[in-house]
Amino acid sequence: MGDAYLRLQEQYRKILNQYLENKNEQGLYHAQQFSKKVLENQISPEEVVSLHLSTLEESFPDIPKGAQDSFEFLLEVMIGYGLAYQEHQSLKDRQRELESEIDVAANMQQTFLPSGIPEPEDLDVGVLSVPASKMSGDYYHFVHDENDCLGVAIADIIGKGVPAALCMSMIKYAMDSLPEQRLQPADLLANLNRVVEQNVASNMFITMMYGSYDVRAHTFQYAGAGHEPGFYYSAEADEFEELSAKGIVLGIKRHAEFREYQRVVAPGDFIVLLSDGVTECRTEQGFIEREEITRLIRNHMHLSAQEMVNHVFHELEKLQGFQLRDDFTLMILRREV
Repeated sequence: MGDAYLRLQEQYRKILNQYLENKNEQGLYHAQQFSKKVLENQISPEEVVSLHLSTLEESFPDIPKGAQDSFEFLLEVMIGYGLAYQEHQSLKDRQRELESEIDVAANMQQTFLPSGIPEPEDLDVGVLSVPASKMSGDYYHFVHDENDCLGVAIADIIGKGVPAALCMSMIKYAMDSLPEQRLQPADLLANLNRVVEQNVASNMFITMMYGSYDVRAHTFQYAGAGHEPGFYYSAEADEFEELSAKGIVLGIKRHAEFREYQRVVAPGDFIVLLSDGVTECRTEQGFIEREEITRLIRNHMHLSAQEMVNHVFHELEKLQGFQLRDDFTLMILRREV
């Protein structure tokens, strides 16, 4: 036996004998403090039972044979319990280690997102991205190109956890490494598609919508890769229409072509880009309709783009009982009047 165990054995004899003599609250307090030392020194439950039995035998030499046998029986029970307890502790340690790793990955994810919202002339931009858990599968990005255009990307990584965070980092650095003159939406998606196809596991895919807003001509060119359709609001018609861009999901095949679309954005018009966590909001009655999203946006159109986004999120969060079931990302770009 080690010196630490022998010291604990002597200490246990002392506090047990004191308690048997006085039977007071102080003795129980000492017992609680001793249990902490047992844990610190990784003394197993069966060793505590054995320690208790040996102390009783020294203090009460005439202890009945039946009592001794009962402790032997308890000792066998505690051996099984001790093995199960050690396994449980090992699993808890592993869980804490995994949670720590997830915290690191979640913090890393935050560094991939833009640190601020761009403020181009005559364009009001609002964005909000909220993960359903620690790790998010949603991603958004802003790019300023050499022609003074604002590039906006919104993506959904089909997969969660640490793999999604690693995939997100690859997408960010792939986008940052592309030459500015190649940031036309269709070309950008084609380049990203090759990167994803070559570097991402076959069971992980990425949907994306990418657009380039020309702040001088007020045109919006965009392309999609299997992403959730957004909305376009026309101030003149006071109507929402679907903003869809057909295209294959990134990573399915190496050589994929993407169609490019264009909108002329009039004063007061705005573009809504989102992830499926917005349109597939699930309540007790089932999934909400897309019309519900446009209704919520319409209710707050008198506010700034960022305030619109915030209010829509809070309304949908309330509908879900403040329990997000999927990652939420919503972006609005409105041409100012």
